[in-house]
Amino acid sequence: MKEELNFYSKTNLKSYNLNESMRYQLGLLDSLDTVTRVHSENVANLTCRLCEYLHMNVSFIIYCTMCAYLHDIGKLFIPPSILQKNGPLTNSEYEIIKTHTTIGAKMCMEDIKLRQYIAGPQFHHEALNGTGYPQSLFKNDIPIEGQIIRVADEFDAIVSKRQYKTHIGITDTLKLLIEEAQPDITPKSVALKTIEENTKIGKLNPKIVKALFKVVIDDINYEISCIFEYTKYLDSQIQRLEKINSYNIKRETCKKDKKKEYYLACMEMLFEKGEDFRNYKYVLEEYRTAHLKRKEIIDNLFDEIKLIKKLRV
Repeated sequence: MKEELNFYSKTNLKSYNLNESMRYQLGLLDSLDTVTRVHSENVANLTCRLCEYLHMNVSFIIYCTMCAYLHDIGKLFIPPSILQKNGPLTNSEYEIIKTHTTIGAKMCMEDIKLRQYIAGPQFHHEALNGTGYPQSLFKNDIPIEGQIIRVADEFDAIVSKRQYKTHIGITDTLKLLIEEAQPDITPKSVALKTIEENTKIGKLNPKIVKALFKVVIDDINYEISCIFEYTKYLDSQIQRLEKINSYNIKRETCKKDKKKEYYLACMEMLFEKGEDFRNYKYVLEEYRTAHLKRKEIIDNLFDEIKLIKKLRV
């Protein structure tokens, strides 16, 4: 038995019964490289949950989730040498990457089944302060679905890059998004008339970032519950091995052969696969160490929740 960690719970998606209506869209995702496909699925899962915390109605949640699944579909036509490059992109390569938004929007526009979800590819890189792409839209010119998907997209990109094994330290990632949601210190002009407004808002919608905090706290609590279930398993294994050890102590101190045989038989009955008289103490110590480590992780995760609750956008 092993505890499982998933940064993106699919429970919400299942509750909307999206599988049937999304078969066509998911078929397109299969054509993407593995990293982009998984990223698209993660962003869709996260978008769905953000919509719930933003109290959107069911039809909008389904629509927005569809848009999120397709947000990176334009990357089908980005050269793999650029898309999968390990090092930093050159300026010209970055300009090519940016075209995935317009390419994706064109794909949706030309496909009657995808046309209504064009907002996903078209707006997920726009920024509230007008510094985004491809159109450098400003504030309310960006549809709310684009604003939601952008937050989900940035969060997953950072999480994937940092390769978290647990939510410990996730507060640092959220702080990066807070910086994106806070006012720009230096206004970046998109058009002269918007310079003054640019000083008042950042790139991300603070309301959506706050919803993200709630989603992350939910996931941390889920991780805690998974680890707690695993510690219960470890407890049972420790108790079993301690029982074996108590029988062994009695066997070694007992003077009657019949009693020794009895304790020996008790020990053999409790051994699991791979365990024997020579290694059970080592296995017991391994379980004890694992139990202590899991307890420490749980304590750290509770501390992480406290830190997130103190964050302010």
